[in-house]
Amino acid sequence: MSEDELKALEKEVKKAKRIATEWAGQMHDLVEERLPEAYAEIPQLAQSTYDACAAWAEANERLKAAAKQ
Repeated sequence: MSEDELKALEKEVKKAKRIATEWAGQMHDLVEERLPEAYAEIPQLAQSTYDACAAWAEANERLKAAAKQ
């Protein structure tokens, strides 16, 4: 993997982490400010947060594998 490809992958990981962190922040806000009234929002928000974290984990694993080469 070229240095440019590695840098692009690092950028992808950082972006995925930022997105996951934003979803986690929304979950935190729900718990701290809007529960129990907004309980119906939990499933969709939890799924979106999970998906964002899974995307970060996948990108991070690809970066780790590329860094070992």
